[in-house]
Amino acid sequence: MSRRLYRGAACVMALAWILPSGVSIAQGQAKDAAAGAAVQAGANMDPALAKEWLSRWKQSILDESRKHRYCDTAMGEQIADVVSPFLNGFYYGYMATGDREWVDRLFDWADSVLKRSVKEPDGYIGWPKEDGAETDSVKHQYTDNEMGDALFLRPMVLMAGEILKTPALKKEYGAKAEEYIKLSEQMFEKWDSRGAWRETKEGGLWVVPLFGFDRKTGKWTEEYEQRKKEGFSLPDNKQNFIAQWMIAMYDVTHKSIYRERAEKWFRVMKSRMKLRENGKYFVWDYWDPGGPWDHKADGSLKHWTGVHPRGRYYQVDVEGIADAYEHGLVFTQEDIARLIATNRDFMWNQQIKNAKFQRIDGEKSDPAASPGMLWGALAPFDPTLRKIFEANHDPTSWAGLSTTPQWVARFGSKSKAGQ
Repeated sequence: MSRRLYRGAACVMALAWILPSGVSIAQGQAKDAAAGAAVQAGANMDPALAKEWLSRWKQSILDESRKHRYCDTAMGEQIADVVSPFLNGFYYGYMATGDREWVDRLFDWADSVLKRSVKEPDGYIGWPKEDGAETDSVKHQYTDNEMGDALFLRPMVLMAGEILKTPALKKEYGAKAEEYIKLSEQMFEKWDSRGAWRETKEGGLWVVPLFGFDRKTGKWTEEYEQRKKEGFSLPDNKQNFIAQWMIAMYDVTHKSIYRERAEKWFRVMKSRMKLRENGKYFVWDYWDPGGPWDHKADGSLKHWTGVHPRGRYYQVDVEGIADAYEHGLVFTQEDIARLIATNRDFMWNQQIKNAKFQRIDGEKSDPAASPGMLWGALAPFDPTLRKIFEANHDPTSWAGLSTTPQWVARFGSKSKAGQ
């Protein structure tokens, strides 16, 4: 089933604009967040369509989770690719239906991953594998993966937050929820202590460490000594995934460190977005250097810069931006309007059914590589993008594992009888 290998796909994080219920968008946040909430207010989706989508989605996710228990085998970034879509589906399945079945299924999959963790040389746990960094820009090492952790933990944290503020759930699941939050905080400490966070002129970002660990000796490789100076800056899409994990951690714990880290990254993200067509549209590179660690000894860059020919990476970036905007972080209504214009007025072929999208810069690339995609995270802010989504969405698709219940949770009935 090749679709499950859709690395970096939007289904991993789903659509970023649904805040956990009960979180005040005004908690220490900018006025633009309130404006964003007002923009997305609109009519609920057709109840019959919502019911049909949830029915088809439920059968699909149950079939897939029985046939492919990736939670029993995946390690490193594989967890992001093939486990997190199910965890997101289970979390948003609960948010859409209130059925505790989805809480139990999330626990089942999350705990299956947790029991396979490995204790690493600094005492933290991880899920290491060969070539665990998943990039040729650093030396191949046996190591775990930062994005794998982030995408694994985010739906667990969000579910934990929902449990702890819902008395009927807290009584039964509260201890497990606290356990998941504590684990997520420990994983943040793990990457922070390993020198993976770097302050920059614009804000800050995360890097891939160069070191791994030797299974024979149980010690770090020699590159560990340079962990505070060396590394490789993650591309924008992975930075945005981690930032959304930070936002979830702030929403649930209210600890400022997580919001601050997300905000610093989003400052960098915004600084990389360039205007084109007299300020009407945005364009940005897939990867840009973050500091001296991104240069080779001869001064050349460790990675190419430019627009990526595969549009899914930009879809992920926009999810992060929309999440930041709804939390009052860095991005403004004007920024959202330009992103909408870029996707709707420049990239889109102007057909609702069978909609297609070109590259963000208009350059030609292989249509089979999906050079452009609908930026579904903007749909709550624009009726046309919403129509495109609802006209083309397949609830049984791989992306639909998480986007279907999330969409219904946003635009469907707000009651959750299962509480």
